[in-house]
Amino acid sequence: MKRVDVAVLGATGAVGQRFVRLLECHPWFRLTEVVASDRRAGEPYADAVRWIDGPLPPDARELPLRRGSDDLDAEVCFSALPGGRAGPLERSLAARGYPVFTNARDLRLEPEVPLVVPEINSGHIALVDRQRGTGRHGFVVANGNCTAIILSLALKPLVDAFGVDRCSVVSFQAVSGAGYPGVPSLDIADNVIPFIEGEEGKVEAEVPKILGRIENDHVAPAGVTVSATCARVPVLEGHTLAVGVRLQGRAPLERVREAFESFSAEPQRLRLPSAPAKPVLFRTEDDRPQPRKDRELGGGMTVTVGRLRPDPLMDYKFIAVGSNTIRGAAGASILNAELAMARGLLDD
Repeated sequence: MKRVDVAVLGATGAVGQRFVRLLECHPWFRLTEVVASDRRAGEPYADAVRWIDGPLPPDARELPLRRGSDDLDAEVCFSALPGGRAGPLERSLAARGYPVFTNARDLRLEPEVPLVVPEINSGHIALVDRQRGTGRHGFVVANGNCTAIILSLALKPLVDAFGVDRCSVVSFQAVSGAGYPGVPSLDIADNVIPFIEGEEGKVEAEVPKILGRIENDHVAPAGVTVSATCARVPVLEGHTLAVGVRLQGRAPLERVREAFESFSAEPQRLRLPSAPAKPVLFRTEDDRPQPRKDRELGGGMTVTVGRLRPDPLMDYKFIAVGSNTIRGAAGASILNAELAMARGLLDD
């Protein structure tokens, strides 16, 4: 298979670096362009980036930084642009014919933009047909907020098996979710910060869209009410969620456990390169999952669930852990692009 040439937008940031790292040996995609601020244009990537994500891939070192307005030597764009500034450039690139797979928040809730988690709603990617003009191939596909993705994956087996009416979640979010340099050390050391600006609203709005269904060329949100409280904790990588759910019907604990254990989906059937063998892994130990022990499972693409037990206010409660920078960010966008490629949406 001929590898597809790709660009990373916002390549010098923390999520941009994660994209560069994940694309290093990708069997379907080849990194050919890195895009950052105009003032750094022309500099070799290795000189412009303050690299924090392990060894810098050799093939990326000498790539010159490009402007988003440039004609890019790429067929696909991955966007790690900052929220609040991403939308106009992503729309411009799509209008110029580029398929854009974005991690930014700006366009996630736009009616014509699919908010895709392939194990949950692979059919939503068909919304790109609403964006394509005559003779154009450009479009935007978004992945969700990191916490929303982890939560949605943990809920999906229960939605499919029983239906879910409501969900309460408290997230304990890693400092890597704040980017680099992120949270000052004197604020987070020996501390829990019980507020992350905009985070709770994203989770409460995005999860129903992710779990929704296509009706008349738009997404009808799922009828699940989500209540979120989001806190920053002194963990480097991996978000931990304490989840309570009310099901639409009564179900014994053993059947709930079986729903988690048996869950699989289209990316696994298609054997997409970034798809983990187990998108949701159920653990029975009393002290699992833990971010330090479970965040790298499935190459960082597996969400681990455990501590399942009855809840006196809801029906059941459990703990979920997932990588916020891989499954919740760069890896999510790459998996979306793999799904698009498998569906023929990247064909000229």
